[in-house]
Amino acid sequence: MRNPFLACAAVVLTAAVLASCGSSADGNDPEAAGAQRPAASGPSVPGPSATTPTTPAPPAAPAAPATEEPAVPGPSAPAATAEGPKTPSDEITPATGTFTKKQKEYLEDRVPKGMDPAAVLQTGQETCDKLRYLVKADRDTAVGAIATQEIPDAPAAVAGLCPQHQDLVDEAAYAYVDGTHAGKTLRPGVYRSASPTTSCSWQITGAGGKELASGTSDTGKSRKITIPKSARTFTSTGCYAWLAEGAKG
Repeated sequence: MRNPFLACAAVVLTAAVLASCGSSADGNDPEAAGAQRPAASGPSVPGPSATTPTTPAPPAAPAAPATEEPAVPGPSAPAATAEGPKTPSDEITPATGTFTKKQKEYLEDRVPKGMDPAAVLQTGQETCDKLRYLVKADRDTAVGAIATQEIPDAPAAVAGLCPQHQDLVDEAAYAYVDGTHAGKTLRPGVYRSASPTTSCSWQITGAGGKELASGTSDTGKSRKITIPKSARTFTSTGCYAWLAEGAKG
């Protein structure tokens, strides 16, 4: 389930990224761009015609109203893990400027043939920008976004471009996202819900399907649960993600 807070944050962050896309290439900043990012562009806005017809056009036949479909959100840049042959590391160079050592290491085996490496680098940098924004606004939401993969490829971007956020990735590795978890994936401990919806519900069952615990929350506030050693399945709906209390719950 897509997190409403994350969706709103993405809109704000996109505007901020476009306003500050320039950066140095000396490697002092772990999230430096290295190369100039491509300028954002959009379709021109049609304006009034330069000439005005002297004869009014005949009335057009009424047309059936078009059915407008909601836009489907998609990535703002090409996926850094796109399939296909990759550009050799010694051929990864920006159109202008230079890449830092960290940036080159991140781009290795990640640039599809024929793609501008700056576009791939920008994707990773935007991931770091999103994490930096989210962790200031709500740390649990940032960890949940990594666990649910709403911020895709976060572990690779963090490892190569913004290692200061490695603690978020480490914590996300012990989180439970909405769905059913069973068997060896279950880890006993105390967990809290991160950014739950108003229709959050959960159930813990033991041997033979016996219910050990269950609950709901219609407040949208975080709740805590305990997964015992006797648990066999844990099911969550509308709770977004459950984060471990302590290092590993």
